[in-house]
Amino acid sequence: MFQDFSDTANPDQGRLRIPLLREQLKTQGLDGFIMSRADEFGGENIAPYAERLEWLTGFTGSAGSAVILEKSAAIFVDGRYTLQVQDQVDTKLLTPVAILEKSVSQWLSGTLEGGETIGFDPWLYTQSAVDRFRKTCEEKGATLVVCETNPVDAIWTDHPIRPQNPIVPHPMELAGEPSEDKLGKIAKGFASKAHATFITQGDSIAWLFNIRGSDVACAPLPLAFAIVRADATAYLFTDLAKLPDETRAHLPTQVTIAPFEDLPAIIAALSGPDKSWMLDETIVPFAIKTMIEDAGSPIIKAADPCLKPKAIKNAAELEGMRKAHHRDGLAMCQFLHWLDTMAPTDTLDEIAATKALEEFRASTGCLKDISFDTIAGAGPNGAIVHYRVTEATNRKFDQNSLFLIDSGGQYPDGTTDITRTIAIGTPDAEMKDRFTRVLKGMIALTLARFPADTKGIQLDTLARQPLWEVGLDYAHGTGHGVGSYLCCHEGPQSISKRGGVALEEGNVLSNEPGYYKTGAWGIRIENLITVTKAETIAGGELPIHGFETLTLCPIDQRLIDVSLLDEREIGWLNDYHEQVFAELSAELPEDVRAWLAQATKPIHAA
Repeated sequence: MFQDFSDTANPDQGRLRIPLLREQLKTQGLDGFIMSRADEFGGENIAPYAERLEWLTGFTGSAGSAVILEKSAAIFVDGRYTLQVQDQVDTKLLTPVAILEKSVSQWLSGTLEGGETIGFDPWLYTQSAVDRFRKTCEEKGATLVVCETNPVDAIWTDHPIRPQNPIVPHPMELAGEPSEDKLGKIAKGFASKAHATFITQGDSIAWLFNIRGSDVACAPLPLAFAIVRADATAYLFTDLAKLPDETRAHLPTQVTIAPFEDLPAIIAALSGPDKSWMLDETIVPFAIKTMIEDAGSPIIKAADPCLKPKAIKNAAELEGMRKAHHRDGLAMCQFLHWLDTMAPTDTLDEIAATKALEEFRASTGCLKDISFDTIAGAGPNGAIVHYRVTEATNRKFDQNSLFLIDSGGQYPDGTTDITRTIAIGTPDAEMKDRFTRVLKGMIALTLARFPADTKGIQLDTLARQPLWEVGLDYAHGTGHGVGSYLCCHEGPQSISKRGGVALEEGNVLSNEPGYYKTGAWGIRIENLITVTKAETIAGGELPIHGFETLTLCPIDQRLIDVSLLDEREIGWLNDYHEQVFAELSAELPEDVRAWLAQATKPIHAA
């Protein structure tokens, strides 16, 4: 359950293992290999057996790709990891590339000389990715080929096995809808177009069958595949030893359980020229699509049919999220009180703070796991957006600095994700200015009202505007979807520069603008919010959505420059803090209650 602080990142890994990989590529008749931090199930959370990118390069980020050629190599990361990658890999062997500035295909186009044979693992890439790579290779006179054996696996002598943890039922009172009904709705949605659909992602499968697992860290997911047919019957593929009798009895009668080994034969039996398949070519592995095509079935491109309904939380799921956030808020208040008590002692460090927060969450008696590795950044480490503290990077708190802590818990009734930035000592004017601008953006998004069909990209600017006004910004999205005791990062909804999906009632998202001063400190404030029912405003003409805030935790007023806030913003903050105190104070110890009363005192215009 608790976070591992061992320093797994080691640039020496690349120096030792990339030459070994290049020798293996020669053995397989390859001049290069494209690899990604991915598993065959297409989720963000992957088990140790699939951490090939980390094993090869030392990079521990949650997303990334690499291309290894005979004479050059590059590693591709997004804006969260541009600083981290520099510290974790040997940049003489691997050139770090910002993926938004240059894609894998673009890098290949500028690097390939012609005549090369480039390999990829068909289980780790989708058709859409393969199409991009193939187009680039053809334009450069190179050849893209499927690797029957992943060359990294061929040199990884102590390769871990796939997890064998039990799959357990998720009870109806928390799921809010029977699996039979979900299967019926999913099948009805594609029955007029296709004979069957293939589902790979663990959170889609967990949601669809009302099951949960523990095969990956920080998310209650089973590693499994599923086929749903147009008549609402289904196949669930997994390691059979993972399904206890209770879970078998819990599954609907129309679900057939099968081992992974039966997958090719069952796909062949369900396929043919008159039996089309609906596939999400951005998720389903190229290997699966190839099996279906080889069996003669037409392919219809469409999104995973579980994505949208899973993201629209029903009444039971929303009530569970509220209870989880209430519980989590109690833990956060106890932690922040502890932090304020310890901060003047000059004994605090990032690992101690992380452990303390984990213990407060565990003391609720309901914590199943943390929802991601805690980001606990003191001083300059706070400027690393997805910083992960290790024994090697652990930093003591400096006085008159900032501490950023982004964390969450997995509870049976909900998933939490919260960020608070805390003043350690006395903040300076720049810290307060930047913090207040981030707060203004967070409040602006919280108070947004918007009609149906509004997309996340249309709201994203609200959170950035106070920073844009003084020439500042942040290199990450403002908000991601959050699952219901599922993945902390959930699509398709988001509030970001790429948020092209309309927000719907019941969506749960994060609201987390930030600002990062490299080498000095970082600031982020994050609450989770849910989209409310669209209602007509008095005198208005359109039903209008809004947001309900789920997170219950004070925001550090020591970092606020009140002169930058208007009356509406001050009113929201005071109302929010009044709610936090009203909902949490009675269940807190007396000393924490007194601290919370002080932390939530109303502020007034300067």
